[in-house]
Amino acid sequence: MINLTIMREIFFAGGCFWGTQHYLKQINGVVNTEVGYANGHTSKPTYEQVYTDLTGHAECVLVEYDPAIISLETLAELYFRSIDPTSLNKQGEDAGTRYRTGIYYTADEDYPIIKKVFDRVAAMHNEPLAVEVGPLEYFYSAEEYHQDYLDKNPEGYCHIPLELMEMARRANKEDK
Repeated sequence: MINLTIMREIFFAGGCFWGTQHYLKQINGVVNTEVGYANGHTSKPTYEQVYTDLTGHAECVLVEYDPAIISLETLAELYFRSIDPTSLNKQGEDAGTRYRTGIYYTADEDYPIIKKVFDRVAAMHNEPLAVEVGPLEYFYSAEEYHQDYLDKNPEGYCHIPLELMEMARRANKEDK
């Protein structure tokens, strides 16, 4: 039988994009990921330019997913587990505006779903969330050596704990 499901996309900024990509691609229903630079004011930035924090771009991961397997709500919930949502421009040891957190969408109907999860997470904290939520303005693919970095460099730095990587592998899978 042919699957006629249309794939959807969402963009998550969660600190260093190496770990965020590795985490998100473990999730059942995520069919493709790509790291890049989002919502800045410089056209076609390089990593070296973004690293200066002068471009306005965030390190970000494009996530293509199958909504027949995983919902945007579940993806957003899993994303929030991988970040400190109250930390402004810092995740793990990484600090700077390029490491800010955010959820950027390309379909307007995604906003209410994201806002629902955002509000639920906000209710669990005593301080405001530092997670941007808004439409994707720009996304530029990062250099090839950044794509799937932790697959190519298993000993590379990652701010996301190994236990969360394992939880992502198990998330959204039916018990057999």
